[in-house]
Amino acid sequence: MTGYLLLLLLVALSLGAMRLIGVRGPLLTLAAAALLFGSAGYALQGRPGLPGSAPRPAAESAPLPLANARHAFFGRFNRSDRWLIISDSYASRGDTANAVGIIRAGLRAHPDDFMLWVGLGNALTDHARVITPAAGLAFDRAEQLAPWSPAPRFFRGLAFLRSSDPQAALKEWRSLLADAPAEARWRSIVEDGIALIERGPAEAAR
Repeated sequence: MTGYLLLLLLVALSLGAMRLIGVRGPLLTLAAAALLFGSAGYALQGRPGLPGSAPRPAAESAPLPLANARHAFFGRFNRSDRWLIISDSYASRGDTANAVGIIRAGLRAHPDDFMLWVGLGNALTDHARVITPAAGLAFDRAEQLAPWSPAPRFFRGLAFLRSSDPQAALKEWRSLLADAPAEARWRSIVEDGIALIERGPAEAAR
């Protein structure tokens, strides 16, 4: 059930990100229709309810795309984006080891770039298919470098959700909202994620 919940959350994140960057009207409607069409295909053919098994070789499966969620918090065309885009291209082919390696190379050049530390946390979670101690440390380092940014805490919560631990995700996101300014543009993304978890996959689908 967590697979369907995560799918719904990523659809909500994608639509929220598009609204934040100014997509409106017919274009937003078209984008929503495309997302829902893809989601319907996954719901019909995907099998997220199967019991867990040992992690598969990286080449056999690709991680969930997080670019839209990342752009909602970081924007586009910044210094970190080129490293993250190259990492995404490896991850989309299932090569999560090289996806991690690219971000580590970026961090050797820019060790204080908190966006790359968030990207490393995401990439390590993709590679292991679960949030690992190393991924947790990467999110912690990002938060130390940018305590003002919601991104490290948001993506740590998303990593918990991707690790089938929705209660840990709820705790992280509720804490983030409690500290957030009332006018923060990204509040609605976090609120939507919390609402989806609280309602559960079946209710959210309705």
